[in-house]
Amino acid sequence: MTLAILCSGQGRQHRDMFALTGDAPEAARLFAHAATLLGGGDPREFVRRESDETLHRNRAGQILCTLQALAAAAALGDAVPRGAIVAGYSVGEVAAWGVCGLLEATVTLDLVARRAEAMDAATCVGDGLVFVRGLSREQVDRLCERHGAAIAIVNPGGAFVIGGDREALGQIAAEARAMHGARVVALPVEVASHTERLAGAYVAFREALRLAPVLFPPSTGARILSGVDAAPVVSRETGLDKLAAQISQTVQWADCLQACVEAGATGFLELGPGHALSGMAADIAPGLPARSLDDFRSLEGVRTWLSRHVSP
Repeated sequence: MTLAILCSGQGRQHRDMFALTGDAPEAARLFAHAATLLGGGDPREFVRRESDETLHRNRAGQILCTLQALAAAAALGDAVPRGAIVAGYSVGEVAAWGVCGLLEATVTLDLVARRAEAMDAATCVGDGLVFVRGLSREQVDRLCERHGAAIAIVNPGGAFVIGGDREALGQIAAEARAMHGARVVALPVEVASHTERLAGAYVAFREALRLAPVLFPPSTGARILSGVDAAPVVSRETGLDKLAAQISQTVQWADCLQACVEAGATGFLELGPGHALSGMAADIAPGLPARSLDDFRSLEGVRTWLSRHVSP
């Protein structure tokens, strides 16, 4: 049986996001390393004490969400079966490289910090993202063309994340509501991720990746999917090219979930924070178990679920 591991993107950070992983001895060094990237503040205290605005700033958000995925993987250890399929949403794709063993965990955190810094440097003040559900791809394409925006992420069920400047996104949101879009929401993200507006960040991040020590193929036997085309990563250089390009290209997340199913996934576990990805997985594959770490009250509960649903 095959587990699909889903690594969350930023946007769902919350006060209790490290409730299961924060005290895991296997993850202690990761929290200590992340603290050095957050100005010396313990990430577990950081999420409890800082304002919502601070939690959702681009750099902090990317570090926190990546830390959660890496800490969860470390804490679960051998409970995660070999040969898992691993896919990551937005910055979660970098976390996925760490989870499956292509990158060492502290290196992954360092790269995420560099990624966020490159994105911030390339971002225009006022850029952001808006979520639209309930319109066709053609309708969304026309809205983007009319207002100089772009589709950042394609989610299942006719759901799209659109990137651009806030003025354009406000006009798109108003028109989408007038066209009876089922849900239109501005996202708490300060960059137009996965659009050409971040082309400069792609160049900087690709250079950082060029210097990164990568273990390919991963010793875990995991299969990792690329966000830009949902294809398995089959070589170091091609994989790194796509990982960098994802900053300024559309993420095909609906295709990634479908690729997990077609590759034989028999269950989904989202590492969090939040449960947006496991919810999408449940929608596209209702016959398969799909849970998020945030659904459980203890790591032992996660291990029990894994042993019942996806262990050999």
